[in-house]
Amino acid sequence: MRPLFRCSALHLLPCTLTTTMATSTLLSSNFHRSFRENPRLNHVATVIPNFSSPKSISLTTPSSLTLSHTFKRTTLKEAFQSLMTLFLTHPFSFQFSHPEAFSMVLELCGSEKAVLQGQQVHAFLVKICGLCGSVFLGTKLVHMYGKCGFFSDAEKVFDRMPDRTVFTWNAMLGAYVSSGNHVKALELYREMRVLGVEPDAFTFPCVLKACGALTDRDFGDEIHGFALKCGFGTFVFVCNALIAMYAKCGDLEGARTLFRNMEDKDDPVSWNSVISAHVSEGRSLEALSLYRRMQEVGVASNTYTFVAALQACENPFFVKLGREIHAVILKANHYSDVFVANALIAMYSKCGKMEDAERVFKNMHFKDNISWNTLLSGLVQNDLYTDALNHFRGMQNSGKKPDQVSVLSMIAASGRSGNLLNGMEVHAYAIRNGMDSDIQIGNTLIDMYAKCSYVKYMNRAFESVPEKDLISWTTIIAGYAQNECHLEALNLFRKVQLEGVNADPMMIGSILLACSGLKSKNLIKEIHGYVLKSGLADILLENAIVNVYGEVGHIDYARRVFESIEPKDIVSWTSMITCCIRNGHSTEALEIFYSLNETNIQPDSIALISALSAAASLSSLNKGKEIHGFLIRKDFVLEGAIASSLVDMYACCGTVENSIKIFNSVKNRDLILWTSMISASGMHGHGNEAINLFKKMIDENVIPDHITFLALLHACSHSGLIAEGKKFFDVMKHEYLLEPWQEHYACLVDLLGRSNSLEEAYEFVRNLPVPPSSEVWCSLLGACRIHSNKELGELAAKNLLQSDMDNSGNYVLISNIFAADGRWNDVEEVRLRMKGSGLKKKPGCSWIEAENKIHTFMARDKSHPKSDEIYLKLAQITKLLEEKGGYRAQTKFVFHNVSEEEKTQMLYQHSERLALSYGLLVTPNGTPIRITKNLRICDDCHTFFKIASEICQRPLVVRDANRFHHFERGLCSCRDFW
Repeated sequence: MRPLFRCSALHLLPCTLTTTMATSTLLSSNFHRSFRENPRLNHVATVIPNFSSPKSISLTTPSSLTLSHTFKRTTLKEAFQSLMTLFLTHPFSFQFSHPEAFSMVLELCGSEKAVLQGQQVHAFLVKICGLCGSVFLGTKLVHMYGKCGFFSDAEKVFDRMPDRTVFTWNAMLGAYVSSGNHVKALELYREMRVLGVEPDAFTFPCVLKACGALTDRDFGDEIHGFALKCGFGTFVFVCNALIAMYAKCGDLEGARTLFRNMEDKDDPVSWNSVISAHVSEGRSLEALSLYRRMQEVGVASNTYTFVAALQACENPFFVKLGREIHAVILKANHYSDVFVANALIAMYSKCGKMEDAERVFKNMHFKDNISWNTLLSGLVQNDLYTDALNHFRGMQNSGKKPDQVSVLSMIAASGRSGNLLNGMEVHAYAIRNGMDSDIQIGNTLIDMYAKCSYVKYMNRAFESVPEKDLISWTTIIAGYAQNECHLEALNLFRKVQLEGVNADPMMIGSILLACSGLKSKNLIKEIHGYVLKSGLADILLENAIVNVYGEVGHIDYARRVFESIEPKDIVSWTSMITCCIRNGHSTEALEIFYSLNETNIQPDSIALISALSAAASLSSLNKGKEIHGFLIRKDFVLEGAIASSLVDMYACCGTVENSIKIFNSVKNRDLILWTSMISASGMHGHGNEAINLFKKMIDENVIPDHITFLALLHACSHSGLIAEGKKFFDVMKHEYLLEPWQEHYACLVDLLGRSNSLEEAYEFVRNLPVPPSSEVWCSLLGACRIHSNKELGELAAKNLLQSDMDNSGNYVLISNIFAADGRWNDVEEVRLRMKGSGLKKKPGCSWIEAENKIHTFMARDKSHPKSDEIYLKLAQITKLLEEKGGYRAQTKFVFHNVSEEEKTQMLYQHSERLALSYGLLVTPNGTPIRITKNLRICDDCHTFFKIASEICQRPLVVRDANRFHHFERGLCSCRDFW
């Protein structure tokens, strides 16, 4: 509590003509200097004359009415001129008789925020007039300092006043509130009550504003009760302050009730308060309803009304209403109001209507920094980074100095666009203008350099931040994790713990990303444990943990975390579905998707795309069609990622004709959709159609990327289009300047191998600009196996083992080549090396969708409920093919050192034949049978299926690990090269 007695009053100087003239000369000089130093007052043209030698001095004191007329509607310089004139002409009476003159000048200083001039008046009052007995002028000084934001000076004047009125206390309360010292404001109010000072109606708005800022609902209720007790509860401006306080304290219903119970609703401030309350709580529709009601009852809208109503329209859903309000603003002639114009720019920006926002901005007569910053922020939010940069330069050219907000927007634009050069230019501007030490600027610079993958400068920006906060640490750790500097991210996280900074969920999310990048299951478990012990486990982190366990193949842990999440959101379900797909558990992924449909959570586009991916992986046409139907029923727009996923799903399920229908139905085709359709055509052996699609894509000015060319080269390879494949490889390199990936090289080797150009393929591999990957050697080895080039095949096998020791498929391929040549010792050696590496051969597996269920078969599998019927059917069809189709088992494709009879039996019981037999049992005659196999179909089974398609008079579609095989009338779409 403040002391009850203040320090002694200032002594009054003797007021003589000599002292008056001397002080007048000094103060006149000081006033001149103050105006020169305050750029806010440069627009005033009047010059203060020198009053040190007055020609005559009048002894008649002017009346209060004359003073009021003199000081009203005048500039601050003119007011000083009038004040000095009056003082010099009435030196003996003016200082005691007319404090109103000083009061009016002090009010002008406060409204102009001209603290230097206000201090000159203060000094004048102390030195010449004395201030000891004037409570009125002391109060005006407190008010002036508060309005200028110098609350400490206001506090000093307040403390030295021996006597105070309620107006003095109100002025000090206002000074604290306007400077953001809300706690001190409430302390002063309590002191006021203890000293027995009775508040008036104007006390309550200040105190209520402080309660709202501190969200102190309890104290706000107390003030409300006291206002009612004092009889001020029905005052309109007190009610308005109460509405604002309840809204800021999160009690919207209390604010609404107070507004409903107000008898006088003719004050626009009341409407503005309740509309703003709804806007701040995100209740835009109710806010706009209140605005419409305000118009209906005839209450005139003002600047604050329009600003609040436009803030309610900052959603694309309300853009039409925003345009209507814009029209009302034009009719009401409020268009020139800078606050309204700024609100219009913000509204159009948030609604994604940047052309309208720029039009409003262009038509503004006066633009302040907020106008520029609002436009810059809107352009950045709408990904118009080049336009933002141009307007930033325009801001500088217009004479406006970009402030911290402007610089933050431009740094963010540079980071999101990956424009390092622009980012560094803005960084240099921040350094030149002393902004680089600001923590927000520093943190945004860290993020910008991280997004531009400039890790060195990112670290320098971090080190330059003088006092790092949690955001600084989180941003730098995220930057390292996103730029694959995983160990650096983990080291910084350890440093965070040593510094005593409490990690937040965002930081943990970045650390989980780093652990995923390192493929470290143990580290992920450690971080998971840290999250549980620290109590940080919110739903966002739990979803991230599910995802990261899935990325490292720890699906059991992912499943446990998923099951423990309560309540689950759509991201939880999607994360678990994606986790299952990534780890080859597509059946479980679909089961989870159907479980999601049984909850009250509606699947979003990401969940549905994940489910389509699972259906595609399983070649489950029925499930894919069900999901497609769901998309149509729920009015999803079949464009973008959804359309691409549907094209891919139907292609993977063997019905490329449906892919074409989806593709043709989309109006706005992006690169991903074109690439998906090219890939779909290629995987089904429609190479020429893929090439035609590529040409149409170019005609529509869609620029291909690496993946497009990869799909196109695969299409050429699968269709045996050797010359075309070579041509497109050169087009990619020389016309589109795309450096080939290892996958492109492997495709071209496969293409050359298909035409038995093995020496050319080998020379191509030898002359690659980068070391060949395992995919390249594998393509060459596969071609050598088909064309029986043992010497080159052995060379390719040796290089394959050296390039990739962690892929079991490579060992199996080499082992099979040695087995085909009867080199059983070499076969055994390869198998021992494989076993020593801890690798296992992936077992062959085939599945078929029938009776709305996926039926899976392994070689020699007898686990199916209809196993006996399946084997009987297989024996019948095998016998039929032998008798009518001339089928003979090709035992050379059994790569085991066993008898011929055993080899024959092994061939007969391959998983794809069991799937075929089941399909023949349960599907109607003449309908296509679609089978998927996880490995390459063997040569003998390939022959078996060709003959079966002719004998059974059925289209048979087999999707193996390499491509689709369409068997029909004894032929295959692969032309016996796969």
